[in-house]
Order: sequence, then C-alpha cells, then structure tokens
Amino acid sequence: MNTHTEHLDVIVIGGGAAGLSAALMLGRSRRRTLVIDSGSPRNRFAAHMHGVLGHEGIDPAELLRKGREELAAYDIGIRPGRVARLEETDDGVSVLLDDGERLAARVAIVATGVTDDLPDIPGLAERWGSTVLHCPYCHGWEVRDRRLGVLTTSPLGMHQAQLIRQWSDDVVVFTAGLGPIEETEEKRLLARGITLVPDPVVEVLGEGDQVTAVRTADGSTIEVGAIFTAGTLRPHDDFLTHLGLDRADSPVGSFLAVDATGKTSSDRIWAVGNVSNPMANVPISMSAGAMAGSFVNMKLVTDDFDRAVSEPAGLSDPVDFWQERYAGSDRIWSGKVNAVLGDIAAGLEPGTALDLGSGEGADVIWLAQHGWQATGIDISDNAVGRGREAALAAGLGEEEARFVVSDLSDPAVLDRGYDLVTASFFHSPVELPRTDILRRAAGLVNVGGHLLITSHAAAPPWADASAHEHTFLDAKEELEALDLPEDAWETVVLEHRHRAVTSPSGEPSTLEDAVLLLRRRGS
Repeated sequence: MNTHTEHLDVIVIGGGAAGLSAALMLGRSRRRTLVIDSGSPRNRFAAHMHGVLGHEGIDPAELLRKGREELAAYDIGIRPGRVARLEETDDGVSVLLDDGERLAARVAIVATGVTDDLPDIPGLAERWGSTVLHCPYCHGWEVRDRRLGVLTTSPLGMHQAQLIRQWSDDVVVFTAGLGPIEETEEKRLLARGITLVPDPVVEVLGEGDQVTAVRTADGSTIEVGAIFTAGTLRPHDDFLTHLGLDRADSPVGSFLAVDATGKTSSDRIWAVGNVSNPMANVPISMSAGAMAGSFVNMKLVTDDFDRAVSEPAGLSDPVDFWQERYAGSDRIWSGKVNAVLGDIAAGLEPGTALDLGSGEGADVIWLAQHGWQATGIDISDNAVGRGREAALAAGLGEEEARFVVSDLSDPAVLDRGYDLVTASFFHSPVELPRTDILRRAAGLVNVGGHLLITSHAAAPPWADASAHEHTFLDAKEELEALDLPEDAWETVVLEHRHRAVTSPSGEPSTLEDAVLLLRRRGS
C-alpha cells in the first residue's frame, strides 16, 4: 500500500462541472488544490449539452476538456482515481484512494455526482442519452413534436408525464410504474390528449441509438420516437457514509444535507452538484461549485488569521510557511548546488541519494547530473513543482531526479535505503521534530553509505536572523541526540566552515556552516 501523504489546502473529489468549477475558484485564490477524477461524469452518455449559456449544444466532454485546460493555468492538478474512504482529522481530512495512496488536505469538496439506475428493460440502457432521456429541459427541444413515450417508474412519473406534454402534442404514458391512478389525475392527462397504456413495457425497439417503438407485456407494439424515464438515483457518497453526516430526504432519495454554500454538517466537508442536489443541471452544478470554492477559500482565510493570532511567533505551520515562501514567481535559491554538498559528494562513489528538504531541487539535479539516482523530498508542492520543471529542463528523467511532496516527519514515504542521505534544514524558522527526522534518516543509510547534515549557523547581516536561529553547537547537540550505535557508525567529517557569500547589495559577508558527515560501518 502506498501511504504517501501530500499536503494540500483542498481536495476536490469529482472532476465534473461542479468539481472543476470549485477547483477553478480555489486555483484563482492561490490554494493548493487537487482534483480526484474517476472520469465518469453523469452526462457522459449524451453527445450534446443544452441550456448552458455560451456552450449551447457542445459535447459535455468538450466542456470538461476546456475546464481541465483552464485549471492547468492555475497549477491545479487532476489525479485519475476513485476515493475509497474519507476521514476527518484533527487539522482537516484524509483521503484514501482505491489504489492505496493517501492524501491529506484542510478541506474536501465532494462533487462525485450520481448514477441513474435504469429499469432492467432490454434496449433501454443502450439508448440512454440519445433517445432514452430523463430531462426535457436538457433534451426536449431535440425530440420536439415526435411521438414521445413516458416510461413511469414511480408515482413521481405523474409529474414527468404532464411536463413532457409541453414538447409534443402526441404523448404516450406507460402508467404501470405509477401504481393506482386517482380518477382526477387520469382525467387531467386525458384532457390534454395524452394516451395512457397500463401494460408494463418489456422491451425497447429501434435501430442503433434510435427508439422506434416499445413492446408491452400483452405483446402489443407501440410506436414512439423517444422515451423519457427516470432511473433510481444513487449518490456516489459511500466513501463518507461512516462519518454520519446529516442527510436530507427528498422525493428521489436521501442525499447529503448542505447549506447555501454547499457545506455539510462537517466544517471540513462541502458537497456540490448532483451528489447533494440530484435535480441540478450543468449550470446549477457549476454555480454550486463556484460558490463552494469561494466559501471554502474564505474559511481557510479565516482559519489562517485565527491561527496567526493564537500561535506564538516562530511556530508557524510548516506547510503554510514553505508554501507561501515558494508561492511567488521568483526563484528563492540560486539554483546552484549547496557548496558543502558539492565538495563532499564529489569525492563519493555515485549511488542512490535522498535529499531531505530539497526545496527547488538544485542539489537533487546536481547529484543526478553527477551520476546519482537522486530523490528529493519537500513539504511544499510549489517547491517540488519547480524542482520537477528544472529537472525536465535539464533533460533528467524521473528515474534520475525524482521529487516527492511529503512532510519529513512522515515515515511512510521513506521506503528504501540510500547511499547518501543529506539535509540542510536546521535553519528552518518553523518548529520541526528535527531529532526524530534525523534519527529516521540515519536508519535509511545503506551499509557503507553516508549521512550528511549541513546547518547554516550564522546569518549574513542582510538576512532574516530568525531564519538562522540554530548555532553550530545547537546542530552538534541535536545530532548527538540521535544516539547512533557507536559500533555501527564512524565520523568522517565534523567541522565548522566559513563560507564567503555576497549580499544582494554586492557586499561580501560570511555564512558559517556546521557540517557533520557520518558513514555507516560495514558491520
């Protein structure tokens, strides 16, 4: 099972019109957002979409293609897959995919839609979306003035029987699904010239996707040019039913209860589109998604301000801090390899390398270019995205330079041994379980491999001093706290280096590096 955890602001579950609309608003709000898309929108059976201003008559698949293309401009990822389980956590939600991958976010927006379970009548499902239809507002114009059949499946079919009369003067209602009809209701239908057939439909006839007639249980064949019917609506919400979220009963079933913004009874879960409003068409679903995306962003904005007020200085959330740090358009680092790493790794035999806190990937790329099979891990997907782009620009494949978004304290992502494990994050201004991370990193070093830790102990006068709070002695004490077995490791290098650097103003300065290089003994 792959338990890789990716830290996100929002996971949108469902890549239809509602989900993509929510993601678009979030992307434009600079939120780290991922869409999980099973690739099975409800309207995939229809070749044309109607009633959507500006998109009249286009293929629904084309709308989604354009939507996905628009999301790419805002760095919104779309991940194919299905969600097996959604859990609430102390700080958000955890999403388990059916392939075993686990993702984490602060909020989830559920936009998974419904399935129309049709009556088991030969010839019916094969023509669903073509000449077997359910919504006259979506498809009535295209079959107007034909002889239209209404195949009722419940007492709600009475509403559909009356509605379809607006699109044709010649309507046949197959009433078996209605149950006993009150005399007043029968008179209403007959008064508008509607033909009533009490015998159940047992087969739908026609050529290709076209309906020409139906056969009833008494053997009769009745000509129709299209059929309107209603399947049983089954919401795709099994992955969260264990949470016991509030539900609302409706004439067409039980669905997630939401407020005007799409929020469920959980403060971390929104639900939009047909999964919570089964009667919503495409524009209504798009509107609900846009509304939810906007309100989810506002919730996160409020949370960020609340946390900033309540948290002591220096204890910023690591994900938020580094995401914000890498959110701008400019590169944070020089793009050059860390001088200490370059000096030491140049004298080692290339093998597999792991860079903890890889940032924008300069060290990973340098290692890969010098024969190493390098993996970089960083908590910021903004930084990782830049690393991947830089590796691609350098002509490196994923087998040479791989980048993973993960919290360094998550042991699940560190699933193999490495010949070189390196880290340069001691100067991070956020609270991190450094000793635990380093102890775990030491356990990942192969026999004969090396653990290289570099701490920038002193800041140049032009730098933010709060970002360099660890001194050389602090780094040394923290590393000694690893309690590594003496007979398993030997110290190769332990020194306090002084490096000349140049400030943005061009003035020279000095940056001190605490460097510890350990080698794992063959025993």
